[in-house]
Amino acid sequence: MHIVLPFIILVFTYLSLSADFQTANIILGMVVAVGILALLRPRRTAVNWRQLPAAMKAVAVYTARLLFNMFRSGIHMARIILDPKLPLKSGIVSIPPACTSNTGRALNAHAISLPPGELVIEMDAAGTMFIHTLDVDTTLEQVEASQEIQQKLLKRMFDQNGCE
Repeated sequence: MHIVLPFIILVFTYLSLSADFQTANIILGMVVAVGILALLRPRRTAVNWRQLPAAMKAVAVYTARLLFNMFRSGIHMARIILDPKLPLKSGIVSIPPACTSNTGRALNAHAISLPPGELVIEMDAAGTMFIHTLDVDTTLEQVEASQEIQQKLLKRMFDQNGCE
């Protein structure tokens, strides 16, 4: 069962993204899912059912914050494009890691890179992220303020194991 559910999720994700439900594409989706599962080799994990409601709430809050940050960054990018006289300080900033686990770091980097105007270009062995940004001051203000909140959400999402 620990492989069947991820297989089904991967196939449905592939089909929803490709929007092609022909037999050949369904078979291709299954092959892609098997390939991903062969590479990742999912392990059996015990589900803490008491923690599940808090984890689902944390996922909802994390997603809402991510969407809000994308919207806010989109507005900021529109201001940059429409007002060429706006003073910008583009550059690369370093942000210390909020998490020690690879999953937590990856989600943290994803949350930073998804909004327009910021891109994680490197992460060192200690987890420090180097971010290219169009506006250094805004990025430092927003990222440093949200690091603590993201760390708490990731801890709830992964039952203390995703972001230690």
